[in-house]
Amino acid sequence: MSIIVWGIATCSTVKKAQRALDDHAISYQARDVRADPPTRADIVRFVAGVGVVALKNTSGNSYRALPAASRQWSDEAWIDAFVADPMLLKRPIIERDGVTVGVGFRDDAVVSRLR
Repeated sequence: MSIIVWGIATCSTVKKAQRALDDHAISYQARDVRADPPTRADIVRFVAGVGVVALKNTSGNSYRALPAASRQWSDEAWIDAFVADPMLLKRPIIERDGVTVGVGFRDDAVVSRLR
């Protein structure tokens, strides 16, 4: 089983997810979206798994800087935006064997899906 946790090292939610995985002895690969941004193919896979709405980091500066017209963007336009600025992606994005199983982290429900 291959698990990837996409995020940034300074994000408290990413740290919480990683701590939960560590506590349950679940191995994973951490991928920093700034240093090693997801490819277009990665983002298309994320969107296919959870949809565009779940992937929007609406609390970030990048999102707040978007034009009002972004509220009308198609999924394709959002994919382009995510590729151009991965900070628009909500974090963490957790994948198991190439399938997106969670975005964000509020509790151990995602951990139970990774066993």
